[in-house]
Amino acid sequence: MYDHCVYVYIYNKKYLYMYQDQQQQEEERRRKMLGRVSEEMEVKVSASKAWELYGTLQLAKLVEQVLPNVLEKIEIVQGDGGVGTILNLVFPPGTPGGLSSYKEKFTKVDDEKRVKETEVVEGGYLDLGFTLYRVRFEIIEKGEESCITRTTVEYDAKEEVAAMAPSMISIQPFVLLMEAASNSLTKNNKNA
Repeated sequence: MYDHCVYVYIYNKKYLYMYQDQQQQEEERRRKMLGRVSEEMEVKVSASKAWELYGTLQLAKLVEQVLPNVLEKIEIVQGDGGVGTILNLVFPPGTPGGLSSYKEKFTKVDDEKRVKETEVVEGGYLDLGFTLYRVRFEIIEKGEESCITRTTVEYDAKEEVAAMAPSMISIQPFVLLMEAASNSLTKNNKNA
């Protein structure tokens, strides 16, 4: 009987070590991630009001309406805006980098921390040799009627395109998105 308990203990401890090793490898991979670009902007509305836009599919609708030169069309493939939602983003002809479209999946939607993350799961940057293209939107409370919107792009690429990767990634479309969102939010806040 004791032999069985010792075996189970050793067996479980072995898997605990394997799990911890996997966690360390994942953390190491994150540290070695090829790149990250970020931009933030102050918006004169409450963080909860900004999250009502950023934390939902309303952001995609806004982009489609006011930034057709950035995104021609956004199609909801599946989901309702929560984790697991997949969008197909279609870019206008002549988009830098030769992007025509890609599918992205919402991998994190945290209403409490006001953080949303999406990752490209098909086409686009993956076709160009990237192994990861993640966008994170964060809403940070600054005051009662003020917040910071932060957008971060994290990416990694195959070795053969790693040297060119930083020149292929731009935060500028997201700066335009944050400006459009800020204008919409402040305009709607004044009308309320």
